[in-house]
Amino acid sequence: MGMFDSLNQDSYDRLYSDSYLFKRIGSYFASQKRVLWTIAGLLIFYSILGTVFPVLISSAIQLLDDQQNRPLLILLLGGLFIAAIIDYLCNWWRGRMITRLIGDGISKMRSDAFAAAVNRDLGFYDDNKSGKIVSRITSDTQEFGNILVIFSDIFVQIVQIMLLGGVLVSRSVQLSLLVLLWLPIFVALSLLFRYLSRVVGRQGSRAMAAVNDNIQESVSGISIAKNFRRENLIYEEFVGVNNQSYAINLRRGFVLALIFPVLNVLSGFGSASILYFGAQAVVSGAINVGSWYLFIQSVERFWFPIINLASFWGQLQQGLSAAERIFALIDSTNKVNQIGDVHLDKLSGKVEFKDVVFEYKEGISVLDHFSLTIQPGESIAFVGHTGAGKSTIAKLIARFYEFQGGELLIDGHDIRVLNVQGFRSRLGMVQQSPFLFSGTIAENIRYSKPEASDAEVEAVARSIGNGEWLETLPDGLQTDVGERGAHLSMGQRQLVSLLRVLLQRPPIFILDEATASIDPFTETQIQEALDKILAQSTSVLIAHRLSTVRSADRIIVLREGKIIEQGNHDSLMEQGGHYAELYNTYFRHQSLSYIENSREMLAQNS
Repeated sequence: MGMFDSLNQDSYDRLYSDSYLFKRIGSYFASQKRVLWTIAGLLIFYSILGTVFPVLISSAIQLLDDQQNRPLLILLLGGLFIAAIIDYLCNWWRGRMITRLIGDGISKMRSDAFAAAVNRDLGFYDDNKSGKIVSRITSDTQEFGNILVIFSDIFVQIVQIMLLGGVLVSRSVQLSLLVLLWLPIFVALSLLFRYLSRVVGRQGSRAMAAVNDNIQESVSGISIAKNFRRENLIYEEFVGVNNQSYAINLRRGFVLALIFPVLNVLSGFGSASILYFGAQAVVSGAINVGSWYLFIQSVERFWFPIINLASFWGQLQQGLSAAERIFALIDSTNKVNQIGDVHLDKLSGKVEFKDVVFEYKEGISVLDHFSLTIQPGESIAFVGHTGAGKSTIAKLIARFYEFQGGELLIDGHDIRVLNVQGFRSRLGMVQQSPFLFSGTIAENIRYSKPEASDAEVEAVARSIGNGEWLETLPDGLQTDVGERGAHLSMGQRQLVSLLRVLLQRPPIFILDEATASIDPFTETQIQEALDKILAQSTSVLIAHRLSTVRSADRIIVLREGKIIEQGNHDSLMEQGGHYAELYNTYFRHQSLSYIENSREMLAQNS
């Protein structure tokens, strides 16, 4: 089956048995037992009606020779008409109930899948593409909804086979045995198609996930693509994954398309044998013409359910493959595991690293026996080259990743025993690329404290520069920020993110400062907001601006995950060590003296 192995499974994928999948799918409908029993009753009644039709037609044929039975013949025809109407109404009612049941099941499963995705830690998203996760929540849950429809059809077909089998045996045991002789061949072919359908169904879902992931990534990065005029490149990449999906789904369609032709040919041979041996039985007087016609008509109805079952198996396996992918997402585990559930009534903000060891990937150490104590209310600025471990320290404090050794204490408590949700509610964080949700500025500020009143939001917003920054916006606090804050400048996005934290008033604050240049007016306001937060929180600053570094109580200089220098700005400059080197490389050009000296030199040269 190498031709179906072109796509790799995701790291959290699992294989489940069909019995387990059916049991787990059933749990989503366990609360609607009354509806399920009603549907089961309708299915049985619908199956009986399907069996009654050939029996009534056979009886009518037997009555054609006798004129005295004309009234009974008319009565049978009337019964067929009424049965057809009842059959239609029963099928309509069944479809309506199943549709509602499916909608409820998909809604519950999609909610569980989304909840699982939201609760996964950042390490999970480092290893798995978000577009593929979205595909499981959307496309696969929809595919799963087909299972119940298919299962109801399979149930009807099985009941009809059992009822028709009983009717056929009662008319002729010999012909019934002939029908059953073909059954093992049908079953063998059905099992073969079942296996093939499961394989191609799983690969088809993965291919669709790859397409969804490519679309999401391309749309998210469209501005970069346009900036570098790479529209053709992302289109070619999409064509590549789309063609891959096309090829794989073409193979899946080829497998599914084979089912009906192969089984129809086989049923043709079976029907021919019934026709031939049945005719001989009529000539010999073993059965009457009506029974022979019943066999001819019923055997088609007998073969058709078996053919349908084989076809349904293909669709069912596709649905089970989708359910398998959804349950794999739901059952995926976090690398960050809490060993307790301690709720802290009050958080002073003391943070202690004790011989902490951390690796993103096994064997590649980022922090090696790292130790540091941050006192309550103290502000610490981390500086160092890229890869020194600055952001890693911040993410460990936020409990985004699991460390492999040592201890990380918050107010003397091991961070692993704390209730994560309760702890993070006391934590304020502004990342290097501040993220704003679609909506107004006021709504984004209130995100950290949903219960905050409009007056509180406005007071916080106007506490910075007397609210002058709001006057530069068309609608003030009600200005729409656009998708991811696209309508605002980088500086304005940073300011809104800081105001969000200022409204929250967290005991611990983490800032991964952006490196983008902003105008002096906005930078002054950002620094004002930052100073207000530093005055009320234990602060961890990953600094890229000189003003931020100087505002810290202590500067920690990192190299390869280790502290090589620490102190305030003046003392570190006097040492003339690594910080002084960093200052002259990255920070010196931001200082006022440097700017003034540059102006003087420019004036002298002119």
